[in-house]
Amino acid sequence: MNDPTHVKTQEALRAAAQRFDFVLVPGRFNSGVHHWQSIWEQELPIWKRVTQSNWNDPDTYRLRGSLRRLLAPCTRPALLVGHSLGALASGCLAAELPAKVAGVMLVAPAEPARFHAEDDVPTIALGVPSVLVASHTDPFMSFERAEYWASVWGSELVDLGEAGHINVDSGFGQWNFGLEVLCRLVQCCTATP
Repeated sequence: MNDPTHVKTQEALRAAAQRFDFVLVPGRFNSGVHHWQSIWEQELPIWKRVTQSNWNDPDTYRLRGSLRRLLAPCTRPALLVGHSLGALASGCLAAELPAKVAGVMLVAPAEPARFHAEDDVPTIALGVPSVLVASHTDPFMSFERAEYWASVWGSELVDLGEAGHINVDSGFGQWNFGLEVLCRLVQCCTATP
């Protein structure tokens, strides 16, 4: 049984794919098959996905390089959906290449200091519409730090409450609400001249 809201959300994203390239930016270990990013990729044929040869080594610089290579041939602005370390890389690239990036959805970003990425992370507004989805029980970034980064980056903050790292271990497989958040971001990007 399909939820009518979910069907409507998917239809809206398919329509938006005529204007934007949708890009999944996984974090460490490449978001396995039961992760919401992988489920979204299977359900909606609108996604490009960053690839790397080694997903076990958490390196934002290398992940940004992979993302740059993926975006280079794209002729439409991209909407990046990053999780954990992928959220950090997405935020960095949005600030670096605002002409290529229409907006970013940063889900459970990892604390930059945990991955020696303090010098890579922008300390100003990203320059594109963005939303940061955070949890009060995320082991990789405290909610207070998520609030701080949302403020610095000019991101809308979405508070999921006690949702862990917003991954499979936290009970997030199919994540329909996340697609609704993405739809709101699409509307912001569409309204931005």
